Amino acid sequence: MLAVKGMRFPVEVILVCTRWYAAYPLSCRHLEEMMEECGVFVDHSTVNRWAIRFLPLLENIFRRKYKRSVGGSWRMDETYIKVKGAWKYLYRAVDKEGNTIDFLLTAKRDKAAAMRFFKKAINSNDMPEKVVMDKSGANKAAIDQIIKDDDTSIVVRQVKYLNNIVEQDHRAVKRMTKPMLGFKSFQSAKNILAGIELIHMIRKGQLIMEGAEKMSFAEQFYALAR
Repeated sequence: MLAVKGMRFPVEVILVCTRWYAAYPLSCRHLEEMMEECGVFVDHSTVNRWAIRFLPLLENIFRRKYKRSVGGSWRMDETYIKVKGAWKYLYRAVDKEGNTIDFLLTAKRDKAAAMRFFKKAINSNDMPEKVVMDKSGANKAAIDQIIKDDDTSIVVRQVKYLNNIVEQDHRAVKRMTKPMLGFKSFQSAKNILAGIELIHMIRKGQLIMEGAEKMSFAEQFYALAR
């Protein structure tokens, strides 16, 4: 069970609020009103703290124990996320079936940031056979450096239309972040995005757990906290 020692509210309430926040385009104030209608009185700032604290823990449990293996043909791209009024960069990759490979929020959009993303993705998913990306010179330089450093062979294609699958996949994340009106800190953005990506992966059927095929998406999310 997710450790909630010292919390005034039951774990079931915390999980419902954090799932709703990561799964639907709702603000914390919306959730405060919705919970009040259910007879639970919780401040919107408390909901926000729960999301920041618990969503990355659940995403980490999913990643370590229950994430389905992905394919070796990657589609990689980055999108924009507003943090403290400034644009930051969310690097993301999916396989050719649309399954999420990995994601990373960075302050800059350059070769070093792309390198960090690729190394994180490779550490979690092994070396890809192919990487498709847009015409970004920084991204190409990063994957070329990894090929050289690891003395490996990866097919790299820079064809924009082949990357439509990941560009379309960004929309599911951006739809969730829009009503949040920007994040107040880089760390809170990173933590809440982990929860949004977790929900997105569950919806795409990327959770492997005994009996998961009989569970709803909500039940799969709650099962991670057992």
